[in-house]
Amino acid sequence: MSEQKKASVEGEEDNIPTSGWRYQLHEIIYEADTKAGKRFDVILLWLILLSIALVMLESVVEYNAKYGYIYNALEWVITGLFVIEYVLRIICVKRPFEYIFSFFGVIDFLSAIPKFLSIFFVGTQVLVALRSLRLLRVFRILKLSRYLGESQKLIASLRASRTRISVFLFAILIICVILGTVMYLIEGSENGFTSIPRSVYWAIVTLTTVGYGDIAPHTTIGQFIASIIMILGYAIIAIPTGIITSEMSKNENLGNTKISTQSCLNCTAEKHRYNARFCYRCGEKL
Repeated sequence: MSEQKKASVEGEEDNIPTSGWRYQLHEIIYEADTKAGKRFDVILLWLILLSIALVMLESVVEYNAKYGYIYNALEWVITGLFVIEYVLRIICVKRPFEYIFSFFGVIDFLSAIPKFLSIFFVGTQVLVALRSLRLLRVFRILKLSRYLGESQKLIASLRASRTRISVFLFAILIICVILGTVMYLIEGSENGFTSIPRSVYWAIVTLTTVGYGDIAPHTTIGQFIASIIMILGYAIIAIPTGIITSEMSKNENLGNTKISTQSCLNCTAEKHRYNARFCYRCGEKL
C-alpha cells in the first residue's frame, strides 16, 4: 500500500482530513510555518489594522461627513471577509466547537457581529475595535514562539503567587478603610471628605500615588497623615513585584522550553512543545 493511501486510510479512521481541500485549508489558516499560512495571516492582520483605522476615522466628525459612505462600504467588505474566514476556520477542524468557544474563536466572532448590530442599534459599530485583540496572532507570524516559554513562566509565577497577592490586597483594602475613616473624622465634610466611602476613595488614590487632587486635606494633622500615606505608597508598590520575582526565580527552567507554532487539526490547541508529535490537549497526532 502506498504512503499516500496509508495516510488516507488513517485519516478516514480518525475522521481527520490528512489530504484534500480541508487539510490544505487548515494548513493555510491555522499554520504560520508555511508560506501560504504566513501570507494569509499577514493579509489578515492588515485587514484588521485597516478596519480599526476606518472606525477611528469614522469617529472624526469632519472626516465622517465627507467620506462616511466610503468608510461604511469598506467596513462592510472587510466584515464580509471576516465572516468568510470565521466560517472557514470552523469547517476545516474536526471539532468546531473547540474553536468556537476558544479565546480566539470568541474574539473572531465578536469582531464580526458589531457591523451587523449597527443595523439595529446605532453606535455599536465602534465595537469593531475588538478586532485589535486579533493582533495577538502576530506572535505566530513573526516567529516569536520562543517567547511563549517565557510567557508560560510568567503565568505560572502569577498563579503561584495569587494567594499571597490576594492577602496583600486585602490588607491594603483594610488599611485604606481605616485611613479613610480617620480622615473623615479629622477633615470633615467642610474640606471635601463628605462621607467615609469618599474618604476611602481619597486614601486609595493617595496610597497608589495617583493623586487626582479632587480632594485634599486642609488641616495640619490631615496633611501629616497624607504625607505618611504617600511615603507608604512607594513601599507598598514594591511588595507585589518582590512576590512575583521570587516565584519567577523558582520557575526559571520553564522559560527554556521551546514552543512551536503547530496548531492541532482536531481541537485547534496551540503552544505545543517544539518536537511534540501529539496534541497535549486531545492526544491527536500533529
